Amino acid sequence: MNCCHYRCLLQLFLSMLAFAALGIYIIQNEMVNVSDISKRLLAFSIGLFSSKNQSCSCEGYTLAFQNVPENELEDLRRRRFEEYRQYRVRRQADMEPLVLAASNSPLQYPIHGFILAPLQKSIIPGLALHAQERERYEVSLSVMNGVLSVEDVMNGAHVDGQGQSDLTISSTSLTKLNHLLSNVSYTSTVYRVKAKDMVHFSFEDHKAMFPIKIARPSVPVLYDPGTDINSQVTITTKTFLRYRELNVLINSIRKFYPEIKIIIADDSITTEKVLGENIEHYIMPPGQGWFAGRNLALSQVDTKYFLWVDDDYVFSNSTQIEKFVEIMEKVPELDVVGGSVGSNQFYFGLKYEEGNEEEGGCLRRMLNRKHQSVPGFKSCYFVDGVVNYFLARTEAVRRVGFDPFLKRVGHTEFFIDGLGKLLLASCKGLSVGHQPKKSQAKYRHFRFPGKRDGRKKVAHQYFKNHLKCIRL
Repeated sequence: MNCCHYRCLLQLFLSMLAFAALGIYIIQNEMVNVSDISKRLLAFSIGLFSSKNQSCSCEGYTLAFQNVPENELEDLRRRRFEEYRQYRVRRQADMEPLVLAASNSPLQYPIHGFILAPLQKSIIPGLALHAQERERYEVSLSVMNGVLSVEDVMNGAHVDGQGQSDLTISSTSLTKLNHLLSNVSYTSTVYRVKAKDMVHFSFEDHKAMFPIKIARPSVPVLYDPGTDINSQVTITTKTFLRYRELNVLINSIRKFYPEIKIIIADDSITTEKVLGENIEHYIMPPGQGWFAGRNLALSQVDTKYFLWVDDDYVFSNSTQIEKFVEIMEKVPELDVVGGSVGSNQFYFGLKYEEGNEEEGGCLRRMLNRKHQSVPGFKSCYFVDGVVNYFLARTEAVRRVGFDPFLKRVGHTEFFIDGLGKLLLASCKGLSVGHQPKKSQAKYRHFRFPGKRDGRKKVAHQYFKNHLKCIRL
């Protein structure tokens, strides 16, 4: 058990002690105000859950910065810290704030689901007060990135702060007060594509917070699936100095799918023509690399799905693209479905600890680690990464892309970039063959340059993925 586990257990133990102590205090002080208890509990809970991330353990990992020259490290750290700060600012709208509802509160409000477009106005749904009889009722609301107003002020009620960020409503009638609350509107005053505001809502000693999501509605991007596999899927590959293998692959594809489109990205030093019906052959500058070629091929896909294959694969009777499509169509949340190359059904899980802001996170790849089975498909499992033979939703993968820095050493890195953005599965029974390996000295010289590229890749991930350490 590492130190992170001990800290988590210690924090859980301390929280249990605190709640126990609070219970004893309540029992010994029967006359204590319930709202006082709620406030103490709320303050304690927020303090418990909003603490800064702890440093993660790097035992057994490769330190992502160990290959950075010492005289460059300090300046690199400074630049990385600033980039990470800006990343968190951009991501703020996606981060869900922790909101704890105090028990027995008389305040009614929308906890989740209130959304409006930036710079627009909307009634806040569900606002109400449920309180025992009083001579006068008064509630307050405040926001940060907008203004509040009441649309229909009645006689016998008073409103302060119309069109401002702080609004107070009072009345001698609870019915009138709730009528006014049902007509409180929020107007967004800060333009962002995605943002959040927090509403503070109070009555006497009772306080509550709830979020308002501000977002521009997005336009759907749909692909017409047509009537057959040729209009649903494009086959994509990247080649470099392996035209013999590439032609074997194409011939095998045409044996089973004579009309399907094939897109080839080619960064060979000396190029050859690749001929055939419905083949798009894109010539790149020499040696641009593995992920740059993937980006180029993907950019030209105009079908709902694309099937990725390496240029030395070979189709067989077991290579049935329709089965891939069937799974994706029945589970529309899926973004990527991987198969197997021969008998190798390669897949893995990723364990990521965010770490603290200064040092960065810890990342570990765990081979043959799966999460759970895909509903309706016993031979498919949710995973974090798959083999180099997969069907993917074009639009989803375009949002992640392939890092062109990775020229010759890269595979897992795409799935690292897609962690939390793509839903992946690995399925048995979806296989493609692999051509017999043949000695090609020139190809191997470029494909396997030694340990230097691997060290450069880790140093690159230190900055790009804000990592302290990594184990692949």
